[in-house]
Amino acid sequence: MIVGVPKEIKQDEYRVSMIPVGVEELRNAGHRVVVQSKAGEGSGITDKDYRDAGAKIVTSAKQVYNQSDMIVKVKEPLPPEYGLLRKGQTVFTYFHFAASRSLTTAMLKARITAVAYETISLDDGTHPLLTPMSEVAGRMAIQEGAKYLEKPMEGRGILLGGVPGVSPAEVAIIGGGVVGTNAAKVAAGLGARVIVLDVNLDRLRYLDDILPKNVITLMSNAENIREKLAEADLLIGAVLVVGARAPRLVTKDQIKTMKPGAVIVDVAIDQGGCIETSRPTTHSKPTYKVHNVLHYCVANMPGAVGRTSTYALTNVTLPYAIEIANKGWEDAARTNLAIRRGVNITNGKITYKAVADSFGMEWQDLAL
Repeated sequence: MIVGVPKEIKQDEYRVSMIPVGVEELRNAGHRVVVQSKAGEGSGITDKDYRDAGAKIVTSAKQVYNQSDMIVKVKEPLPPEYGLLRKGQTVFTYFHFAASRSLTTAMLKARITAVAYETISLDDGTHPLLTPMSEVAGRMAIQEGAKYLEKPMEGRGILLGGVPGVSPAEVAIIGGGVVGTNAAKVAAGLGARVIVLDVNLDRLRYLDDILPKNVITLMSNAENIREKLAEADLLIGAVLVVGARAPRLVTKDQIKTMKPGAVIVDVAIDQGGCIETSRPTTHSKPTYKVHNVLHYCVANMPGAVGRTSTYALTNVTLPYAIEIANKGWEDAARTNLAIRRGVNITNGKITYKAVADSFGMEWQDLAL
């Protein structure tokens, strides 16, 4: 199989979907790899590094797409890439279909097979390809939130951890999964007073055991969210419903109750956001204000730390990419249930129910 690695074109995206050792391992398995020139530049990987590993370097994305049976990416195809896709081609990347009807429609029309990183899951319910980027995003959420709480950034002018004699910031985190847990660790480490809200009581018990005593766990319900919004200096949206649009747990009217200059970091923006006032932003223009509350809603947060994120991501994507290349997506999906759960679209049909439900569209059970 010929595997293609194009340069990411999403604004301020510095990750790349494969590192040189991935090229080497695919080559050892009998496959060829085509890499677009400068694809790894944002992660500190040169064309020479890829060439030395056995990749063929080409100058344009069109050449990558034309020559490849499978495309391995980091972010979803963007409109300039739609026309490059070929019927029957396999695309392996983060799609987050539920956040975009237009993307879903375009991939159906292209008649590709879309294998989504974010819905590959193991029998224990974990999502191995989502976890490392969720870890990065959770940690970054506090890093960015602390920065935007500074007065020159239009925040409240609060040091997250406070100082002796002055109270620390109040940090509320909605969602106690991987993003929320990593956000809580960093916020607690900086000395903030942290509240983690989640609907799973067993998860809250676990977090209560492992996190420091300046982290308080609380059942997520409408009353508790309303109460903690009014107290929060920094709000982290860390809600995930796999493959589906994130539920909007904070309304526009509730934003009015927050302190002037408070900051929201909505990590769930990849799946549509869990705050009603959230809309996707970029690293170049990351924030905007609604009711005097600063919103940070960058849709590819880990892209800012390309080197760390690329290596963390490819550690987990490469074994799946090799299996799909070795077997083809159909046999891989037949023999590996985790990969089967990753197939969201094929042959013009939606095969992941949560995506279809997000838009009221029909779906077809892949097993049939």
